[in-house]
Amino acid sequence: MNAADLRAEIEAEYAAALDLLGSRDLLVALSDGEPDPAALLCAAADSEDAARETFREWVEKAADETLRETYAAVVAQEADHLRRVRAVADLDDGDGADGAGPMHAYLRGREEPIHRVAGGMVGRTLVSLRTHGCLIDFFEGRDAEAERLFRELRAETAECLEDGLDTLDTRATGEDWEEALAVAGYTVRLAADDLRDARRS
Repeated sequence: MNAADLRAEIEAEYAAALDLLGSRDLLVALSDGEPDPAALLCAAADSEDAARETFREWVEKAADETLRETYAAVVAQEADHLRRVRAVADLDDGDGADGAGPMHAYLRGREEPIHRVAGGMVGRTLVSLRTHGCLIDFFEGRDAEAERLFRELRAETAECLEDGLDTLDTRATGEDWEEALAVAGYTVRLAADDLRDARRS
């Protein structure tokens, strides 16, 4: 297996979960009802904040210098994304929730480098690409600035995904690939299950 095979297998095996994460159900869940622009922007800021904190923890714990630099680059990207979402949403630094959610709680519990890269830079980014796409569709024709922002965030998130896949190609051997597949897939599943739980509540 290689990274391209890994991505293809995740997208095939978890197609229904990824489709759900890119559907109107996401907008309803994030808004706690009828999709609302302010609620969606606030939820997007919370998501960027959670990702920043996950990778910040990994930077502090990483023994490998190259991986530390890889994680630090994601921290910088997520911090920039958070700043830009807050600017469009007119949110102060202290606004928003301070919870990791099931997906990030799971990611923060990963200790093996292959698991962190697979979950945080592959599984999580595949989720983010779907949610960004959903937000782009929502804001199209409603808010040109927000639409443009999420198009930019999606493109930059796709670069993070490629970095994660490249890192796996460099580091993964043998059974690492099965473990990477399991962690990345479970990350996607957790995000979808969290959305399903929100729909039922």
